[in-house]
Amino acid sequence: MLKKKFVKIFLLVFILILIIFGYFRFFYVFAEGTKAGVLNTFQKKGYVFKTWEGIIIQSGFKQNVQSNEFEFSVINEKIAKELEKHSGKEVNLHYNRYFGTLPWRGVSVYVVDSIFEIRNPDNKTNITPQ
Repeated sequence: MLKKKFVKIFLLVFILILIIFGYFRFFYVFAEGTKAGVLNTFQKKGYVFKTWEGIIIQSGFKQNVQSNEFEFSVINEKIAKELEKHSGKEVNLHYNRYFGTLPWRGVSVYVVDSIFEIRNPDNKTNITPQ
């Protein structure tokens, strides 16, 4: 009798720990911020889950190409369509950073949730900050 009670409590605690771990790993927003740069690549890709993935090339001192690239995913279809139209332009994006990725959320831990600004090469603003 005592053994059954111990097993039930152990399983309950184990499941609770798994739920807490899953929440912090995949749904807890670890950080949020903005990134600006030239939208280099933006595409919809994937085998089972088609997700929007993009790369921004950040300006500044360029020691190596890898450190100046910001790879991100986009969940919102409206934001994805807007970014798709403005490849090659300077963008300022707001993102959330998660600890882990989910297949339907994209391949990056950085998920863009809004566009602050899109500029043409001649510095005219297409989308103004809100």
